[in-house]
Amino acid sequence: MTPRIRSGQLCTVEPVDPATVEVGDIVLCKVRGAEYLHLVKAIRDGRFQIANNHGHVNGWISPAAIFGKLARVDP
Repeated sequence: MTPRIRSGQLCTVEPVDPATVEVGDIVLCKVRGAEYLHLVKAIRDGRFQIANNHGHVNGWISPAAIFGKLARVDP
């Protein structure tokens, strides 16, 4: 499976209110001290399940761990 975003591509991330994040959105989030772009797979009890594009679920994060939403990827 090809990644949606390849290493080195320029990504534009916009600030987001976590209350507006939906399943399928790609968000910039902090996980164990590092920042990543992850796909939102589920939302439950005010928390977000994040995953990569290869089907691996990384776990659950709080709204405070979300910094923005992917707006654009340049080639």
